[in-house]
Amino acid sequence: QVQLVESGGGLVQAGGSLRLSCAVSGSIFSINAMGWYRQAPGNQRELVAAFTSGGSTNYADSVKGRFTISRDNAKNTVALQMNSLKPEDTAVYYCNADLTYYNIGLGYRRDDYWGQGTQVTVSS
Repeated sequence: QVQLVESGGGLVQAGGSLRLSCAVSGSIFSINAMGWYRQAPGNQRELVAAFTSGGSTNYADSVKGRFTISRDNAKNTVALQMNSLKPEDTAVYYCNADLTYYNIGLGYRRDDYWGQGTQVTVSS
C-alpha cells in the first residue's frame, strides 16, 4: 500500500527555520509530481512548492526566496526547507504526490496521494 510519510514541523519563532520531509512508502513505478501544500484555519488549501511533471519547480509568491524544495529520487523523498518564517506561514502542511504504481490485477495506475499533514506554528 502506497503512503506518504511526513516528518518535521513544530513551533518556531518568527525568523526561524524548519525543515519538512516526505517519503513515499510502498512500491511505486514513478513519481510524476510531488510537493507541499498548506491550509490555515478558515482558508483553502494552497500550493506552497512543488516539482511538476515537467521537472520544473513552482513556488507560491509568498514563499519565494524563503522556502526551498528539494528531492532525492533514489529515496523517493521530497523536503521543504523553510527559512525566515513568518506568523502567516502558520498552517498544517501537507505532502502531495502524483504517483504511478503497478497493480497485479489492473496494471499500471496513476493516483494522487496526500500525507496526513504536519502542523507548523510560527510565533511572533
